[in-house]
Amino acid sequence: MADTSDFVEEETGEGVSVLRFSGDLSIATIDDLPERLRDYGTDFQQIDLSDTGYIDTVGAWLIHRTARDSGAEIIGANEDAERLIAAVSQADHDVEVRPVPPNPVKRVLNEIGEAVTTAFSTLGGLIGFFGAILISLGALIMHPRRIRWNAVIQRFDVVGVRALGIIGLMSFLIGMVIAQQGAVQLRQFGAEVFTVNLVGRLTFRELGVLMTAIMVAGRSGSAFAAQLGTMKLTEEIDAMRTIGVSPVEALVLPRFLAAVLMLPLLGFYSSIIAIIGGGLLSWVELGITPATFFARIREVVPLTDIYIGLVKAPVFGAIIAVSGCYQGMQVKGNAEEVGSRTTAAVVQAIFLVIVLDAFFAMFFSWIGWD
Repeated sequence: MADTSDFVEEETGEGVSVLRFSGDLSIATIDDLPERLRDYGTDFQQIDLSDTGYIDTVGAWLIHRTARDSGAEIIGANEDAERLIAAVSQADHDVEVRPVPPNPVKRVLNEIGEAVTTAFSTLGGLIGFFGAILISLGALIMHPRRIRWNAVIQRFDVVGVRALGIIGLMSFLIGMVIAQQGAVQLRQFGAEVFTVNLVGRLTFRELGVLMTAIMVAGRSGSAFAAQLGTMKLTEEIDAMRTIGVSPVEALVLPRFLAAVLMLPLLGFYSSIIAIIGGGLLSWVELGITPATFFARIREVVPLTDIYIGLVKAPVFGAIIAVSGCYQGMQVKGNAEEVGSRTTAAVVQAIFLVIVLDAFFAMFFSWIGWD
């Protein structure tokens, strides 16, 4: 059986203070010996190990630390103890850790790989979330009484009616900018009259619905993500699931329907306001009267341009709603996550809107709707 370790202080005939250890100095026997040594002090000159038995690494470190702190000499140790204490003492020094500088090429490749992985996983999540919305929409169509009309109408007001002011101002200024820049460039060729063509076709076909989608993404898409993210953080969505209410039906679908149904109306409204802005500047700067301007608009803008804008608008609305609601439903952890997910929702929505707008442009050109 192992002997419990202990120590006593003795004084030799020459007046040398000796700290004499006894028993086994191992992790199983030292017990509170380190605390007692720390409280004892360092007023001794020698450490005598002649009465000790087995010494392991813990005991060797304890003896070395005591000798180091007091400056005492270790005596009476057997060969194994001396070798172990010497090995422990060699390891008692500060190690300088030098960080390995990252390889720039490897770091860039890692970041690219992480970005690509995140993009594909997010795309898969968006597609799956859109599928869940379609399933819930089909269930509501089969059971119309479950539609929360109050929530849908409230979202119509938030997404559509309350956005009329800012979208109207933005569209009016954009129409004026298009007319002014077009007039400056076309004046070089004596073709200022074609400013009307530029304003009409560009606003109805592209910029009206595109700028509206970007504005709605920044205004309503961010609100969707922040609202659902806060509800997820406060566990309101979990509580809804607990009582048997589907969060997709109660929270996501009203926002989805509002964005899909209101964006065509907002896009057409934006195009009309942009036309008015362009017409006003053409009247002031080019002398084209409003009657002439709008008559020219009717001649040069084909109905296909209006159809193109109306076809793209609900698709853009669906993208904005899905991105905002998906990111909001992914919030977890802390309040900082709400901000990062809201930013991600806006960035993703605007990026996907612009990418799909490019695909729409190529598609309509391919089918002859130039």
